[in-house]
Amino acid sequence: MRLAAPFRFRSAIAGALFLCVWPSSYASAQSDNGKVAEASDKPDMFILVGGGIESRPKFPGAASNSFGFQPEIEIWREGEAFPVETPDEGKGFALIGTRGQTSFGPVFGFPQRRKGSDVAAGFSDVGFGLEVGGFVESYVTPAIRLRAELKQAIGAHNSLTGDIAADFVLRGKDENIVATIGPRVRWGSAKYTRTFFGVSAAESLASGLQAYQPSGGIYAYGVVGGAHVRLDKNWGLYAYAGYDRLTGDAASSPIITNLGDRNQATAGLLLTRRFRIKR
Repeated sequence: MRLAAPFRFRSAIAGALFLCVWPSSYASAQSDNGKVAEASDKPDMFILVGGGIESRPKFPGAASNSFGFQPEIEIWREGEAFPVETPDEGKGFALIGTRGQTSFGPVFGFPQRRKGSDVAAGFSDVGFGLEVGGFVESYVTPAIRLRAELKQAIGAHNSLTGDIAADFVLRGKDENIVATIGPRVRWGSAKYTRTFFGVSAAESLASGLQAYQPSGGIYAYGVVGGAHVRLDKNWGLYAYAGYDRLTGDAASSPIITNLGDRNQATAGLLLTRRFRIKR
């Protein structure tokens, strides 16, 4: 399952954004002489920042999980609904259309890394990279969201991947809870599946696993659910969990049948804090 951002890098991004907006939040509440600034006709902005612990597979197809820090950040305008964003989707913004209805736009994410030694002797590492691409999103009803993403990795696995998602969205009274759950279809190019599920001749010789060259295609089906619960006016908890079942050539890989697991699970629990940015 590709909830993939490197922990340190995403943490640094979240921290930098927080430091940028925090002074604005404080300064906008007062004028230079300490008095309340004049009201603006622009809507205020809200920013939600947070972080917590996440458990995820050590690499795609791994039989065990690792733990790490996971940051969170959301930005929206006063009058807009609390943003719906699932933990497995990339970060992006609506370039065409309206958020919460039908929209298109750019998206980016961080592909999962892999230490070759976590697989077996002789396997190569998959290092840091960035995924960039686009998304299309549409709300069939206020409670049903459809979304598709297509991203190309720069660095890391250097290949094309895509996800199709459908989510049921539940909003509680005054948005004290915003929850989502829905199925996933995950696709990868041949280069992607060979990077994570293939076994080269050199890797076969070093590890004893049979050489294997998988084709591209749908490599997993899954489901992801999460809920953000407000504890008070500013603080909240965000909990999520996901499950993927590897399929096709990925599931038939000697890495999976001998060392890994077709069942991939991810879960996280984050503490969040929201701020109002006066404009």
